[in-house]
Amino acid sequence: MQSSFKENFPGPSVEKVSQPQISSDILLSLATAPVVLGILASRSVGELMSSLGESSEEIFRGDRLHILDFPESQQDV
Repeated sequence: MQSSFKENFPGPSVEKVSQPQISSDILLSLATAPVVLGILASRSVGELMSSLGESSEEIFRGDRLHILDFPESQQDV
């Protein structure tokens, strides 16, 4: 029954239509650049976060803050 349908159908047959095939080597080479860029970007973001953390520690450590002079009270307790 299928053979009679194929013979009567005026369109292109399924056997004649070919799908373009992409090699796995081409797909691998196309995927390599985004992966490498992602790794480099994550490394640089990590270094940036580390340097920001160290900078914030320097601000709150207190070595660079001025010594405040508090007036001594004259009252004896």
